[in-house]
Amino acid sequence: MKTTTRVRAGLLTAAMAVTVATVTTPTASAESAESSAGRNAAIQQVLDQSTAQGGVPGMVAEVRDGHRTWFGKAGVADTDTGRARARQDRFRIGSVTKAFTATLALKLVADGKLSLDDTVEQWLPGLVKGNGNDGSAITIRHLLHQTSGLKSPDADDPERLIEMTTPAYLEHRFDKKTPEELVGIALKYRPYFAPGGAPEHEQGPVLRYSNANYLLLGRIIEKASGRTYAEELSSQILRPLGLTDTYLPRDGELDLRGQHTKEYSKLPLGDANGKVYDVTEVDPSWPWATGGIVSTTDDLGRFVSALLGGRLFPAAMAREMWDTVTVDPGARWIDKTRYGMGTFQQTLGCGVTVYGTAGAIPGSWTYSMGTRDGKHLVTGNMSGDWVNPLTAFAKVLEAKFCPAGAK
Repeated sequence: MKTTTRVRAGLLTAAMAVTVATVTTPTASAESAESSAGRNAAIQQVLDQSTAQGGVPGMVAEVRDGHRTWFGKAGVADTDTGRARARQDRFRIGSVTKAFTATLALKLVADGKLSLDDTVEQWLPGLVKGNGNDGSAITIRHLLHQTSGLKSPDADDPERLIEMTTPAYLEHRFDKKTPEELVGIALKYRPYFAPGGAPEHEQGPVLRYSNANYLLLGRIIEKASGRTYAEELSSQILRPLGLTDTYLPRDGELDLRGQHTKEYSKLPLGDANGKVYDVTEVDPSWPWATGGIVSTTDDLGRFVSALLGGRLFPAAMAREMWDTVTVDPGARWIDKTRYGMGTFQQTLGCGVTVYGTAGAIPGSWTYSMGTRDGKHLVTGNMSGDWVNPLTAFAKVLEAKFCPAGAK
């Protein structure tokens, strides 16, 4: 896959997205122990190559096949101490957070506290207006599907893009930004298109990735639930699933709790041959409901497996989440994908389609993708952003899900 600034801007949480046929993948019960070991060895080879040849500090992958798990690692969690990466290491999950946010919104819909047809204006009156932006025409569904047309406060504003993707980030990562301030940046510009799609493409709803959508969802979740986003996250997802290593950092909490991997960046628009920076510490206010959550491969695997398996809300809501839309041809995002609600499906080079979510924040890239039923899943993290992570993750997914011998 080709990585571009827009791809990075789309997945970087505030550093800044024709139906595909599904090919059935081998099941755990049908796969022999020898075959499983061979696939895991192929994944390990990708991890080793990414760190040894690509120079990424560390990369991990955890495979889940029903109740069986395998964990692979390469490189280090801390370049100063040389400590190896470990299964219990926490890391920032970037826009994987959007899958949590979408889940919270859909739970409120299932409980009758929200409707997918509610508008932004109903819940946040007067916030989205001006320059052709109209909150009374943007629904909860548009926000979840990223079809609102709202510009990105990160990728589409030149000043903010510089602050988040060049060495200026070393200072600006500590900025405190409210959701309203960041949405306000997006509202300086006319929208990509009217809510729901781009008529010139004549293909129905299309995605244009913007963190403004999920910042607004975070605020709407708070209004509808009567609790803070962090409280709702803990009550509705973390405690029920027992995700004890997952959390949203508190206000002013710059570093990660407990054992964690350090996160390193050369910055997307910086000198590719320049210095590697430790960017582990950030102010949690700007990623927030779009990309602020911290987790582990084990916790993420359990969450995404439950999400794919439809165990987090009624079947009708599960269908809504995976009712995907086309990516706008004018946008640059991950190749061969269709977007759901904080989730997406991706067709691999061999024709197999996998389902899940992904995200990035400077210094940390995360993927969690698997079969549609959630029984077979790979969750990975790379603690460096100067090697093409999309290519590395695709190789991991192909090693796991593509038929033997497939190209």
